[in-house]
Amino acid sequence: MSDRDGRSSRRSRARDSARPAGATPAGRTSAGRNPRREQARDVQPARRVAYDVLRAVSDSDAYANLLLPAAIREAGLSAQDAGLATELAYGTLRRRGTYDAVIAHAADRPVTEIDPAVLDALRLGAHQLLGTRVARHAAVNESVTLVAGAAGRGAAGFANAVLRRIGGRDAAEWETELDRTARSDDERLGLRSAHPVWIIRALRRALAAEGRAQELPALLDADNAAPEVTLVALPGLAEPQEPRRPYAPTAFASPGGDPASVVQEHEGRVRVQDEGSQLVALALVEAAPVRTGERWLDLCAGPGGKTALLAAEALRRGASLEANEVVPARAGLVRRALRPIPAEIPVAEEDGRVLAAHRPGAYDRILVDAPCTGLGALRRRPEARWRKTPADVGELVDLQAELLSSALDALAPGGIVAYVTCSPHLAETAGVVEEVLRRREDIDELDARAVVRAVSRSPIDLPEPASGRGHVQLWPHRHGTDAMFLALLRKRA
Repeated sequence: MSDRDGRSSRRSRARDSARPAGATPAGRTSAGRNPRREQARDVQPARRVAYDVLRAVSDSDAYANLLLPAAIREAGLSAQDAGLATELAYGTLRRRGTYDAVIAHAADRPVTEIDPAVLDALRLGAHQLLGTRVARHAAVNESVTLVAGAAGRGAAGFANAVLRRIGGRDAAEWETELDRTARSDDERLGLRSAHPVWIIRALRRALAAEGRAQELPALLDADNAAPEVTLVALPGLAEPQEPRRPYAPTAFASPGGDPASVVQEHEGRVRVQDEGSQLVALALVEAAPVRTGERWLDLCAGPGGKTALLAAEALRRGASLEANEVVPARAGLVRRALRPIPAEIPVAEEDGRVLAAHRPGAYDRILVDAPCTGLGALRRRPEARWRKTPADVGELVDLQAELLSSALDALAPGGIVAYVTCSPHLAETAGVVEEVLRRREDIDELDARAVVRAVSRSPIDLPEPASGRGHVQLWPHRHGTDAMFLALLRKRA
């Protein structure tokens, strides 16, 4: 029997033992009532929304940053309850690894032996007990009610016992206990900062490449802080408002409240977009003077934020833009992002490697915003740190190198590729660029640091990498942006 089969059978037995007498497997009594659903109604709406988001992330690999706003609107939460739901969902997801270690200790069993629906409620309860000022009785009682609604009275009794053990110590006491059981300094740091050990080591190496490994604690703290909402004003279609952001000339801070109302008011000409994403897209535009009639391509366009910014710039400068996104659902998001642009922008749905191979020498500028681990956006997508593994890096690196090589083939002489990832992992960033350049003699690397400095509204701290190349690596703790990487490569004329 596989480990997965073993976990499934244990979960099945746990669910069976938790059913009240007279209940069917669906949880209904012979009278047709669903007591679990009735119990769930007693849960405060913000906690119900947070729990449902946690379940969707666990069961369906949903993205919390996409699901949560819609869930809040559907539930009709007040601003106060929306804030609570956001803190509960994001806080629980950020510190899931730490809370799992606490839960395993309190339950005296591995979390893999706990029913997933019960485990998510325990994580939510642990966050309230150890990471918020929520009253202890409310944290325990409502989490137990969630368990009762999901798995029955037997599971609720188990959850009640575990949460009361967790609540018997404060966060500092649990940190001391976890420190005692950690097997290495990095594991200890991982439990304290809620980052997997492999990610801690990758981030340390990336900082060390700039001679700044000592900044690791500040970076880990930034990953666990809620980011400021940043908006983009599409050039030529909208003007940035106050307060302005320090670097991208198109960026400004959200005035507060639901940014969706600002986006709606401006009919999509203003939208939410990280300042780092804006900077790397603008750098492609500003890397060399734009000639009328240039052809541009966004090779991996989904979900379309950078595409829309490039489209607005192309419209202003007399260039044309094409987009490509291999995943149909994400291609739909690209088309939606492009609606405010008063120009026809074709969106293909092909493997970027194939599309580029069929158009050799066709484009003057290409953005390769390559699929990556997303380690640069952990503050926005906190669940990503628990989804990815070191094995994912190798597969992605191969794809990234192939996409970049194909894009370079599709460049016209003198054309420029911007290679971008939302990850600082050296294998996905400098490693990919160096591997591709090693196989080519027709490509020069531009000084992306000089270009970004020229784009930026104010001085920006961009140390020279140890490699001596002109890469740019942005950081949450240093720049207040996602950890975007940028390299600019030009084909010799």
